Amino acid sequence: MLDEVQTILVVDDHPLMRKGILQLIAMEPSLRLVGEAGDGQQGVELAHRLRPDLILLDLNMRGLSGMEALKALKAADLDTRVIILTVSDSEEDVVAALRLGADGYLLKDMEPEEVLHSLKAAAQGRIALGERVAAILADTLRHETQPRPIDSVKLTEREREILSLIAAGCSNKLIARKLNITEGTVKVHVKHLLRKLDLASRVEAAVWAVKQGFHA
Repeated sequence: MLDEVQTILVVDDHPLMRKGILQLIAMEPSLRLVGEAGDGQQGVELAHRLRPDLILLDLNMRGLSGMEALKALKAADLDTRVIILTVSDSEEDVVAALRLGADGYLLKDMEPEEVLHSLKAAAQGRIALGERVAAILADTLRHETQPRPIDSVKLTEREREILSLIAAGCSNKLIARKLNITEGTVKVHVKHLLRKLDLASRVEAAVWAVKQGFHA
């Protein structure tokens, strides 16, 4: 899987920004651009038609916003990882996007090399978070209702295995391949894990699990 070229769709309403992203993708042999869209609605339609491995999605767009597009993409249950690339580092946007199921959150003021590194990580099935975004999320977890301490949570052996792989940033597909189980089974385990831990998203679970010392 990791040697396969990953297809990518770019959705951003700023032509110059899109051009820069496209040039960045062209530098990486493991990524192949299959489409670009200038608004959220067109992005959702292209995602259904092209079914890319990755979607790079801006938040602040005219018409259908990035957040609305993200919700539509996740509701469609496409086998696609959605990475937010935006100027917004507000806690509200970060938390909302991740809880809607975003597989990563990057900021447009990151160095191009950092963005490319994160995209390569996402292509390998890992969570793509900029350093500043990870810090924002960790701070949010500290100040919100705390998840249950690990000692009080009765996890099965399989759930502990999956939590360790989530902590390593693995996607459901990658976890399924590593454990030789179906992706649907992984999704069921993740759902149970989140409920047991009182968390809303797998990215929150990843940040929490790292703090708890879980390692794959």
